[in-house]
This record gives sequence, C-alpha cells and structure tokens, in this order.
Amino acid sequence: MNIKIINKSNHPLPHYETIASAGMDLRAHLSESRVLKPLERSIVGTGLYIELPIGTEAQVRPRSGLAAKKGITVLNAPGTIDADYRGEIGVILVNLSNEDFVIENGERIAQLVIAKHERAEWEVADELSNTARGEGGFGSTGVK
Repeated sequence: MNIKIINKSNHPLPHYETIASAGMDLRAHLSESRVLKPLERSIVGTGLYIELPIGTEAQVRPRSGLAAKKGITVLNAPGTIDADYRGEIGVILVNLSNEDFVIENGERIAQLVIAKHERAEWEVADELSNTARGEGGFGSTGVK
C-alpha cells in the first residue's frame, strides 16, 4: 500500500525496523527539549502529514520500551488518524512515572500502525443470540 507523506521535520521517514514489524516509530519534532513532569501530558508534534486511503486508519500506539522503562505512554492509545485528516500527526504523551522525562528532538516517542477497517451499519434488533459468555465482562472469566 502506498501512502502519501509530507515530512516537515529533519528526521527520516517512519520505517519498519524488522521484516515482521507491524509498527513504524514516530519521532518528536521539537525546536527545543520538552520536560514532561509526573502525570503531565503533552501533544508532541512529529512534522509528518499523511494521506491515507479510504478504508484505512493509522493507529498511534505506545512504544513498549518507553512504557516499561520510563513510564511514558500514549494517553489515548491507540490514537486514531482518520483517512480524511490532513493535519500534522501529533502524539499525546503522558508521564506515568514519578520522575521528570525529557523529550528530545528526534526521539522515538510512539509507533504508527496502518490498519484496514470496516464501516458498520446498525441493524436494530429486539434480542441478540445467546453465547456461553452471555453478559459476562470486566474480569468475569477470572484472573488465573
């Protein structure tokens, strides 16, 4: 799939790190470093603008290393970029750690996954089919 992209940063285009990678890293596009204090959130620009085909979305997801090692994650994960959006890709980062986190220009802050999706049409019904699970949710299957 080909996707048009404009790169207003001085960083390389997102790319797949391995042959089986689902996501491509997004880099911070900043004029100066930014400090993210504990429990603080900030929209970090990437300098990237894309034109997705209809029927696809781009999902902005956390990087597992940043989340596990530094407590930095994407607040609305996964963030959805719709096919008709033409603005800059921004990443809503949140610091869930107890320490300040410095975001540097060019730092890999999130990953981008391109995914196909369906459009649903509602079919109003009076009842739904039965399943073994039924209405069980929110941990109803246990933790072990």
